Amino acid sequence: MEAFFAEGARVWVREKEQFLPATVNSCGDGTLVVTTDYGEVLYLQQAEVTRERVYAMHQSSIDGVEDMSALAELHEAAIMHNLYQRYQKDSIYTNIGSILAAVNPYKQIPGLYDPDRVDLYSKHHLGELPPHIFAVANECYRCIWKRHDSQCVLISGESGAGKTESTKLLLQFLSMMSQNSAGTPPSEKSTRVEQAIVQSSPIMEAFGNAKTVYNNNSSRFGKFIQLHFSESGNIQGGCVIDCI
Repeated sequence: MEAFFAEGARVWVREKEQFLPATVNSCGDGTLVVTTDYGEVLYLQQAEVTRERVYAMHQSSIDGVEDMSALAELHEAAIMHNLYQRYQKDSIYTNIGSILAAVNPYKQIPGLYDPDRVDLYSKHHLGELPPHIFAVANECYRCIWKRHDSQCVLISGESGAGKTESTKLLLQFLSMMSQNSAGTPPSEKSTRVEQAIVQSSPIMEAFGNAKTVYNNNSSRFGKFIQLHFSESGNIQGGCVIDCI
């Protein structure tokens, strides 16, 4: 039996075709005793303790990472474990390279979307601060001017995952950036356009919705929201299209 299976060591245990995060309770008398993170105690005989059945957890999985492209163990269990660890700390956003994974906290997290947070992320490039939807929105806004080309953000997820709320947060960030562009107060026309786009979402959601086991108000269609910016960075117009 491998020597690194000391008491308290973190390991992965393969059980019923999936890996489970676990902690070693004891390793002696030819039996490895582990407790999974789900409370199940497993007794493994020496013949069962193979690389295919049990192996030590890498430090990146033990500590957790902000960007899962840095995980040394790329399997479903490691990804879910990393998301769970961050979720427990109210860190609901995790990067996967240039992709942002968001977990619905089903509660309000104080300060997560305050104006001060918008200001903070607007002053940093993607990757300089912890993962956040405002970091994605800021990169999108800045790339319009860096690349002089249209930008697109794709928001995807199952019912109740928080797609509509994520869309609202993106619009909130872009609206504030628009109002603060060029260091001048927003025009009355620009402000009305931004408010109309944000406030139109609930109206569009009133059509074609259905109740699911995850969400009482789930859209039966996709939405494409297009924003038009002026050369100074103000939102000048936009449209919302239902994609049946």
